[in-house]
Amino acid sequence: MKKIINTPHAPAPIGPYNQAVLVNNILYTSGQIALNPETMELVLEDIKTETKQVMENLKAVLKAADMTFENVFKASIFVSDMHNFSKINEVYATYFNEEIAPARETVEVANLPKFVNVEISMMACK
Repeated sequence: MKKIINTPHAPAPIGPYNQAVLVNNILYTSGQIALNPETMELVLEDIKTETKQVMENLKAVLKAADMTFENVFKASIFVSDMHNFSKINEVYATYFNEEIAPARETVEVANLPKFVNVEISMMACK
C-alpha cells in the first residue's frame, strides 16, 4: 500500500511530486534542495549552510513519516561541483552515527533544480 507523506515543515514540492512516499514500510524521499520551508526562499549563503538546510528539510520529511536519520539505509547526493564534496560531507556526517550510516553515492551533475549546489534524497525503513 502506498501512503503519501507531506509536511509543512519541509518545502512544498515545486513540481508534480510529493515530499515522500511510504510503500511497505520503506520511505522514498524526493530530492531536497535548500529551500526554507517557511519562505520558500533558497538558503545559499555558503555550501555548508546550504547543505544544512537540505538535511533539515530531510529531517522534517523523515519525522512526518515517524522516522529519523537512524532509519535511513540509502542516500543519494547530487552536487554541481565535486570540489564542494568535503564541505558537504562534513555537514552530512553530523546527522548520522558513522557505525550505522547508510549506503550512499555522490554524483556530480551539470545542473540541479533552481541551479542549487546540492540535492539529496534518501530511502528509509521502519
